[in-house]
Amino acid sequence: MNSFLINLANMLRLRGGPQDFPGSWRLTILLVAAYLIQNLITGSQLEDSNAAAKSLLAISLQVTVLIGLLNWRRHPERFSQTLSALAAVGIVFNLITWALLTQSDPATNQPTLLMVWFSVFIWSLLVDANIYRHALSVALSTGVLISVLTLAVSYMLIEMFFLGSS
Repeated sequence: MNSFLINLANMLRLRGGPQDFPGSWRLTILLVAAYLIQNLITGSQLEDSNAAAKSLLAISLQVTVLIGLLNWRRHPERFSQTLSALAAVGIVFNLITWALLTQSDPATNQPTLLMVWFSVFIWSLLVDANIYRHALSVALSTGVLISVLTLAVSYMLIEMFFLGSS
């Protein structure tokens, strides 16, 4: 457990990659389940009745993209570690953004909170990009492109399927 947390901290500092996680399906399933449960709890606190469906859609897209890219780059054996890494950092970033959302007051102008949230968003994209970089053996810029495109498609699909229903 201690080495897992050290490897996770290193990934968050862009000093490690998914190859530092064990290739354990048990760990992958546990982390993905924790990620989905966390999204459901956050969604219910924000009164989002579609939180479960949105979370499943987003994780399904990420799994599909990951499988496709790893197969294209001829590294399908890296799937479990990469999905574990993405889920683990997703849990951390969800906790951080949830903490920031609890400080939010829509009736008040909060530029400092906005800048902190934006910094966490950019940091999250860079961490995901670094994970993709290691998993796919590509340049960091390619990892950034994959992260941004996956996020954009995820948001587009969520808007398309859930526009006006939340």
